[in-house]
Amino acid sequence: MLQTLEGHTDLVNSVAFSPDGKQVVSRSDDSTVRLWDVATGQQILPTFEGHTNRVISVAFSPDGKQIVSGSNDEIVRIWDIAKGEQVLPTLEGYTNRVISVVFSPDGKQIVSGSDDKTVRLWDIVTGKQVLPTLEGHTDSVRSVAFSPDSKQVVSGSYDNTVRLWDIATGQQIHPVLEGYTSWVNSVAFSPNGKQVVSGSYDKIVRFWDIATGQQILPILKGHTSLVKSVAFSPDGKQLWDIITGQQVLLTLEGHTDSVHLVAFSLDGKQMIYLALEGHTSWVNSVAFSPNGKQEVSESDNQMLLYTLTVSNDWVIE
Repeated sequence: MLQTLEGHTDLVNSVAFSPDGKQVVSRSDDSTVRLWDVATGQQILPTFEGHTNRVISVAFSPDGKQIVSGSNDEIVRIWDIAKGEQVLPTLEGYTNRVISVVFSPDGKQIVSGSDDKTVRLWDIVTGKQVLPTLEGHTDSVRSVAFSPDSKQVVSGSYDNTVRLWDIATGQQIHPVLEGYTSWVNSVAFSPNGKQVVSGSYDKIVRFWDIATGQQILPILKGHTSLVKSVAFSPDGKQLWDIITGQQVLLTLEGHTDSVHLVAFSLDGKQMIYLALEGHTSWVNSVAFSPNGKQEVSESDNQMLLYTLTVSNDWVIE
């Protein structure tokens, strides 16, 4: 273990590395966002304050110069790292908490999803909503993601569906992607932008073809409890083969309770194994540094920064 990052006064819910791997951002139930120096473990800017309720989602911009946060206070805020302050007026309009926020890969827009059943797109320069609200889901939107070319958005909802949206028109691209019998909790685009993966509380993972909107493989079974997190490896091929639908690795076992999050290293050869010791309560979030040599995880009101060795993670070769 390299560093213990302390300062939050309530549960830390999520952590993420900056694109250059030199900083870590954290969000907490104490209504704040904090930025940390990886080398020293010290908080490097004054605490980002302004939210009036727990911060649920946080993400870096692709250039690492800004942070976006979404909160139970129904607000999205954008923070400038160089200035150490909020740079635009609050992004408002939601009537319920903001669950998921993410920058577009080109860094020009933000997409956010909310418990008010809607998806919204925001311009990063003006802070204005750039399209009419994307409506169609009939329950909470739990996960949103941009396609690699920043032209499409996928959303997953507690209405048991996945929806694809065209950013140019604001229209839904295909009929609703259906088949789940319970909440869709996580969605992600493949690196080539041609497929979407989704995971659900019904223990099922599904792959969808972007061009047709059709499910392209038999449903991927094997989980014995709800699927809370899904991710593609950087080469788009693991842990299930997207050509055959077959599981390409043995089941990674060892946990004695729920697994809530997964993450790949950028070279696709490692997957975080959440048995890194040091935490005294549930681990709520994990992330690899861009160079794949460090991992940060959070639990309760502290974060632990690890230098990784092979014994600390699963090697995928």
